Amino acid sequence: MTLPRLWTRSQELTPDPFRAMRREMENAFRAFDQNLSSPDIGAGAPPINVAETKDAFEVTAELPGVDEKDIKVSLDENQLVISGEKRAESTKEEKDWHVEERSYGSFYRSMSLPFELEDGAVEAHFDKGVLHLTIKKPAKATKITKTINVKTGAPPSADAVANKTAAPNKAA
Repeated sequence: MTLPRLWTRSQELTPDPFRAMRREMENAFRAFDQNLSSPDIGAGAPPINVAETKDAFEVTAELPGVDEKDIKVSLDENQLVISGEKRAESTKEEKDWHVEERSYGSFYRSMSLPFELEDGAVEAHFDKGVLHLTIKKPAKATKITKTINVKTGAPPSADAVANKTAAPNKAA
């Protein structure tokens, strides 16, 4: 038999009908966030970093446990696609597994580039579970910085600009 509680917590003094619902929502968001931050290859999208230099984009993708021969890098117009498969290790002896957190399966990641790629513009290297891509920008996409001269004094008024452009016409 359970005795009635004589003392309650301050939160329980005012009953909150939404407390259970709020707790359920917090748990759902927490689980969703954990799934997003999980770098599982089998989840379908390996984590990547993208950096831009003056002449190129540099992309790195984490692919731990993947063999180089199982990685495919392709281009479809301005879409860069990284795909492949992480294969399961085969064991000859039977084991009773208690925890198995390593994942296997296919992965896929794509990104749109802000320009059309030229032939031979992408270099790929795979080292210690990390895919390194260097994507050279075409000459027309390279940023060019121009300096604008700053003049002293107030800008000319619209009437003065109109008179200067009209004056040569009157002399002709």
